[in-house]
Amino acid sequence: QVQLVESGGGLVQAGGSLRLSCAASGRIFSSYTMGWFRQAPGKEREFVAAIRWSDGSTYYADSVKGRFTISRDNAKNTVNLQMNSLKPEDTAVYYCAADSMARRPQFKLSFYDYWGQGTQVTVSS
Repeated sequence: QVQLVESGGGLVQAGGSLRLSCAASGRIFSSYTMGWFRQAPGKEREFVAAIRWSDGSTYYADSVKGRFTISRDNAKNTVNLQMNSLKPEDTAVYYCAADSMARRPQFKLSFYDYWGQGTQVTVSS
């Protein structure tokens, strides 16, 4: 069983940066993929980024490519999401998730077995 706890959300002006962290209790195995998703009010939850624990391969939604960077810290069992050049449309609750079988495609929400509670990111214009 894996428990995920997100931190780092907050309020930032457009063009600013935030760094989200996801701490996993319980061991993250090399077979896992860790992902970030987000959900804006009135919208469906959508894929943001993912990282394959075994080799560090990364995947991004087109809307965040070049602005967001996902990374992992094996020793600390954490996954980070560095968000730069933030836009008002990035406003959402951001969720960390884990796929215990590293299935493809990485953007498929239903593949993720474990979810955090979410952290709010608000970008003001």
